[in-house]
Amino acid sequence: MKDIEEILRYFPNSVNSLLKSTLIQDRNLQKDLQEIRIRVERPILLKTRQADIVIDYQISSSEILQTLEKLCENSVYAYKNQICEGFLTIRGGHRIGITGTAVVEGEKILNIKYITSLNFRIAREVINCSNYLLKEIIDRENNSIYNTLIVSPPGKGKTTILRDIIRNISNGISEINFKGMTCGLVDERGEIAAMYKGAPQNDIGMRTDVIENISKSKGMKMLIRSMAPEVIACDEIGSKEDVKAIRRSYIIRY
Repeated sequence: MKDIEEILRYFPNSVNSLLKSTLIQDRNLQKDLQEIRIRVERPILLKTRQADIVIDYQISSSEILQTLEKLCENSVYAYKNQICEGFLTIRGGHRIGITGTAVVEGEKILNIKYITSLNFRIAREVINCSNYLLKEIIDRENNSIYNTLIVSPPGKGKTTILRDIIRNISNGISEINFKGMTCGLVDERGEIAAMYKGAPQNDIGMRTDVIENISKSKGMKMLIRSMAPEVIACDEIGSKEDVKAIRRSYIIRY
């Protein structure tokens, strides 16, 4: 329950106690829990792969604000840029989605006020979960890897698998005589390595250099110039700019 306790400490005492009592009674729920969603004046929702568990407790707007302030270490302004992106990433790689009233100027979001919902997405390491895929990724003949894209619907474990792939490529795999490769990780949203004060909280391998909280375009360019990675990894390719960054990095690298 350690990973969940990392999250529960951000909730107000009354909500924290309620969630703890619910989870302590059900060990399977502890293991399967994927999300905790709180919405103003609506019940708490615990989401697993199999079902949604509804806790009949009406969250107040003040409790939402208290939670946000704890997430931002009592300095919401310092986290303004992340809030404007619609999420925060906390220690352990857990990601909190945020919705509310957007303050927009042109096409730029300046702020999100009147926060109405917070979605705590629980991140978990699953060591060796990528083993069955490695034969499709690793080019054993040349001690290299094939260009690889992981595609699936949301919530199916893409980031978890990617993290473990990076770990395996970085450390090397003695069973197949695969030597580790220098990896550059652009962790734009902080979900893969889960850096905390400069140290990765997740196992991403001994030959992996991480740059986080930066766009893929800038991050890839910086890694190539400064760290000479043999492999570049990133998460959530979702825009034309991301695609351009990958193409440009491939040309520069080769």
